[in-house]
Amino acid sequence: MSTDPSIDLAAVKTRQQAAWSTGNYAVVGSTLQIVGENLCEALDLRSGSRVLDVAAGNGNATLAAARRWCEVTSTDYVASLLEAGRARAQAEGQTIEFQEADAENLPFPDASFDVVMSTFGVMFTPDQAKAASELARVCKPGGKIGLANWTPGSFIGQVFKTIGTYIPPAPGLKSPSLWGSRERLDELFAGTAHEIDANERAFVFRYRSPAHFLEVFRTYYGPMNKTFGVLDAGKQAAFAQELLGLMESRNRSGDGTLVLPSEYLEVVITRQ
Repeated sequence: MSTDPSIDLAAVKTRQQAAWSTGNYAVVGSTLQIVGENLCEALDLRSGSRVLDVAAGNGNATLAAARRWCEVTSTDYVASLLEAGRARAQAEGQTIEFQEADAENLPFPDASFDVVMSTFGVMFTPDQAKAASELARVCKPGGKIGLANWTPGSFIGQVFKTIGTYIPPAPGLKSPSLWGSRERLDELFAGTAHEIDANERAFVFRYRSPAHFLEVFRTYYGPMNKTFGVLDAGKQAAFAQELLGLMESRNRSGDGTLVLPSEYLEVVITRQ
């Protein structure tokens, strides 16, 4: 299943890049560190492995792999996020290669890496088939591709669905959360995967309150920041209330704080 050829993918990518450059994703990204650590364990990383982190953000999986003595290259198409990752690496004394790169057009030769991975990153590419093809292309035969992708029914999946009711996506554009379904992964990696091991996990958002989560995400999380920025005051209030209602329905703290699990698919693909 390819993307609708009538969609202007370049224009979509430009808008997405602007959204992810807005705010400061690193504030949110750093809280997701445990996902990168767990993915590296699922991949059974070995020291000396050549590892590529695609759409790496501020480097959660990048740092997790470097802590396991791997040779890591960290890529993203937002320069400021790479700078944040570089600062974290320097603070830890880690030697990591940082490089601006588009997940749909990776600037590396075929079979360059033992492991290719992405946590909540490559799933947001407009051309899903092209991005999956690139992940497979730069991974050596017998190597591994590791992914962490929000599922359609997850809290974050529902957040993006809610955003879509206020700012409709381009007609025919496939939902990022499809990467969190086994069926879509089978489609995307048909012909390149020897085996796909996918397990449902949960990341737990922990904030002072639902209102605190909303404040942080509205300020720092690019897609949400952009959404609030284009809505009038009435729609902003309605959007905020929908998000707060979604959080209240899933919050399991019982004490006024926010303890909210969001399902994601932890994926290990063995390359043919």
